[in-house]
Amino acid sequence: MPVVPGYDYNEFAYFHENLAEWGLDAPIPPVSRFFVAVDGLRQISGLRWGDDAPEFVLVHGGAQNAHTFDTVALAMQRPLVAIDLPGHGHSDASPFGSAAYASHAADLAVALPQLVTPPRPLVGMSLGGLTSIVLSANRPDLVTALVLIDITPGVNETKAHHITEFVNGPKTFDDFDALLERTVRYNPTRSVSSLRRGILHNAIQRPDGSWVWRHQQHPIVDADRPDANELWDLLGSIPVPLTLIRGMAVGSVVDDEDEAELRRRRPDATVVHVAGAGHSIQGDAPLELAALLERFFPRH
Repeated sequence: MPVVPGYDYNEFAYFHENLAEWGLDAPIPPVSRFFVAVDGLRQISGLRWGDDAPEFVLVHGGAQNAHTFDTVALAMQRPLVAIDLPGHGHSDASPFGSAAYASHAADLAVALPQLVTPPRPLVGMSLGGLTSIVLSANRPDLVTALVLIDITPGVNETKAHHITEFVNGPKTFDDFDALLERTVRYNPTRSVSSLRRGILHNAIQRPDGSWVWRHQQHPIVDADRPDANELWDLLGSIPVPLTLIRGMAVGSVVDDEDEAELRRRRPDATVVHVAGAGHSIQGDAPLELAALLERFFPRH
């Protein structure tokens, strides 16, 4: 594969790398990209895995896209949809900005009935988890259960400083190697091949040869985001089963105080610790995450 694929990039050409990296002996199921309208001007995109009715909805974190769950989907071998949040991946930008999770939740409330037969389990990581909290509180008819991946309403910029520092870095890069070098520097526990693959899914090459993250193509505006207290109240009001999957390695943004507050607000919640994963559990321990989802939502 060339170092810079340029305009011959094929987003479906890398699944064999996911399989090989994690030692998976599994077929590659049918995968297709979808686009559904959320208003008269904008569309939400994402990936549909399998031909049967989707059993899960997966929502990525900030500065990511639906492909972050590729290895999880390959390991599970179950029909599902993975969403590109507005302003991320191939979805159109939100007028409120890429971090506007209240607005994102409203968009998903329009998109999901076009993609799945609700209700379905909702799995949200980081920004996708905050979006999923708002969605589950406002539209519980769309959700049977909520799984949060390394996020609670108590996570703030101080706890996530290492992530925001990476995300808020240079807006453009002169070449692919510069983009890869910075990504490797901020993700020392991940393989170079996985980071390279992630960049190909999450950045685009401009006609002048420079590279830009997909989520940074759009202007930054004030975000539509409830504060932490509002989010905690919403979390406490969600009428469906709740699970927190918390990374316990360096890089996790959830601390003991967050977990204690979640248990106080939702004594019925299930909390699972993943010892070998940081914030991106789907990247650090995708097979364990897949096994956990299988355990929580067994096949019929």
